[in-house]
Amino acid sequence: MDPAIRSRHGRRPRRWLTGTIAALAAAALATAGLTTSAQAADSNQAKNSGFESGLSDWTCSAGSGSTVGTPTHGGSAALRATPAGQDNAKCSQIVAVKPNSTYQLSGWVQGSYAYLGASGTGTTDVSTWTPGSASWQQLNTSFKTGANTASVTIYTHGWYGQSAYYADDVTLVGPGDGGGDPGPGVPSAPGGLASGTTTASSVALSWNTVSGASGYNVYRDGSKVQAVSGTSATVTGLAASTSYQFQVTATNATGESAKSPAITATTSGTGGGGGGNVPKHAVTGYWQNFDNGATVQRIRDVQSQYDIIAVAFADATGVPGTVDFNLDPALNYSDADFKADIKAKQAAGKSVILSVGGEKGTVSVNDSASANNFANSLYAQMQEFGFDGVDIDLENGLNPTYMTQALRSLSAKAGSKLVITMAPQTIDMQSTSGGYFKTALNVKDILTVVNMQYYNSGSMLGCDGKVYSQGTVDFLTALACIQLEGGLAPSQVGLGLPASTRGAGGGYVSPTIVNNALDCLAKGTDCGSFKPSRTYPALRGAMTWSTNWDASNGNAWSNAVGPHVHGLP
Repeated sequence: MDPAIRSRHGRRPRRWLTGTIAALAAAALATAGLTTSAQAADSNQAKNSGFESGLSDWTCSAGSGSTVGTPTHGGSAALRATPAGQDNAKCSQIVAVKPNSTYQLSGWVQGSYAYLGASGTGTTDVSTWTPGSASWQQLNTSFKTGANTASVTIYTHGWYGQSAYYADDVTLVGPGDGGGDPGPGVPSAPGGLASGTTTASSVALSWNTVSGASGYNVYRDGSKVQAVSGTSATVTGLAASTSYQFQVTATNATGESAKSPAITATTSGTGGGGGGNVPKHAVTGYWQNFDNGATVQRIRDVQSQYDIIAVAFADATGVPGTVDFNLDPALNYSDADFKADIKAKQAAGKSVILSVGGEKGTVSVNDSASANNFANSLYAQMQEFGFDGVDIDLENGLNPTYMTQALRSLSAKAGSKLVITMAPQTIDMQSTSGGYFKTALNVKDILTVVNMQYYNSGSMLGCDGKVYSQGTVDFLTALACIQLEGGLAPSQVGLGLPASTRGAGGGYVSPTIVNNALDCLAKGTDCGSFKPSRTYPALRGAMTWSTNWDASNGNAWSNAVGPHVHGLP
């Protein structure tokens, strides 16, 4: 392997999936276990669940699906669906369900990036997935229907640019009469949902009239918050400088429609988490505590354009959740000099934090004990070396419940000047249901910035539903849009890029492209084919892997991107 890809930011693509999927699978199984005491009347409500009758009762997008005789999990047939272009080969069916009831969704899949999920539940829609399997693998999840939910859509789908996946024996077990079709008369979902006047605590909404509707329900972040008779509502009791997702449904005596497409609106006021002395627009750089062929630096050598220096990495110990830090002997760098250099940077207005994780990081925070260990050990390192905070760079998945607990515990110890950054991979921030995204939103009030890694990922989905290739302005802006419209404050979003072609296996872009993307998001200029619906002048800035690779390239990245970030509005 090229020495440039020894570190976590230079990993080969998709190494991150193994741990993430293990965590997702464990969570799904745990959720399924909550409802094993289903009533005896519960039965499979899905029709043609084994695809023995071809695609009867199933609809596949863009003609992507067919049935095959091999491989099968059970019976003589299975589904084969092939993504193509911007189609993810979604195959679905509408199933009649009962309100306020719990259902178990299960299915067997094989192949690349297979998803199983349910939408229109009336509560929280669910999905689970696997990156790939050469043999049949079972996916499980569960959900509870809403008070007026009469039907849900269950589905499978693959991923853009991937090969075909197979599915078989898809079951939806819960109360019902065998999956009869939903009765007529349920109104259609409202269209034209838009936000109007916003204050620090409220958002005004309006939408189009739906024929046959007698009322409308308003949902905020998936939860029903209002029932109104007209086509407008003002949602109150919101937090300042916070983004919320809204949907509406139409209702009548027969039932409730599916939810409208979601929109995001942000309340006014100042917001964003902690951050000590971090400037409004900041540049973050990782400093390598090892020699992998890049320029070996002391902290004092780090270019002055960097506002946050993330020391990579903390060391895992044999105690779950506990981390330690030791300077690499190969650097010939004493603890005393290291500490003195940190103090000098802080005196110059910089923050120096300790990064936890990396490609090979094995820190696990999966229960209260390990969460406490994590917080206590990190605080001990902060006290010993003078670190200003922590960077979360766990590439094998994280548990949002216990990582949230750990970070809040650390915040309670360290106070309001604590700097918390995150460096998730692109897949980690594709949906607010992901563990990383959940954690970021959970600690939004104390979070400084999320510098997503826009590299080593291949093509990904943007907030407009289109697929973009890495290494372009559109890739940076359309993926940043997901975070900006998904609940993070603009001041909590940064663009993470390699400092040189040797800094990562793929995804390097020139500093000009980085600056164009920053301008597109902050000012609405220099965009590619994707242009955000609004601008985000409070965008935090940019991050690079690494200060060492930057130095190896004559500090070309920081010399170009640093002044541009600091000159944003």
